[in-house]
Amino acid sequence: MTMSAMTKTKTKTKTKTKTKTKTKTYELRLYVAGQTPKSLAALSNLKRICETHLAGQYRIEVIDLTKTPQLAAGDQILALPTLVRRLPEPIKKIIGDLSNEERVLVGLDVQPVKERAV
Repeated sequence: MTMSAMTKTKTKTKTKTKTKTKTKTYELRLYVAGQTPKSLAALSNLKRICETHLAGQYRIEVIDLTKTPQLAAGDQILALPTLVRRLPEPIKKIIGDLSNEERVLVGLDVQPVKERAV
């Protein structure tokens, strides 16, 4: 056996496998009634909470029921504003302007981001 043949038999082929960490994507629907103060506050609070605790892992769909009231039946919306977490399952709902961040995080089943010491 030649030296090059021995080298070939001892060489192991290493294949690099990229493992993708599957991150949860939160699909959120916010049902509102026009541009009311509560609707605007709910959207503002939701964006702030998502940017803080779900950065890059969420999608928000705002549904204005003054324009498309028939969409309320699909998620059984009875009060406004209402936030519906469509994914990850199970579906969860939170009613109100979303001003209580802790309550929203618990309702969405999201772990809060720990505040960094300055």
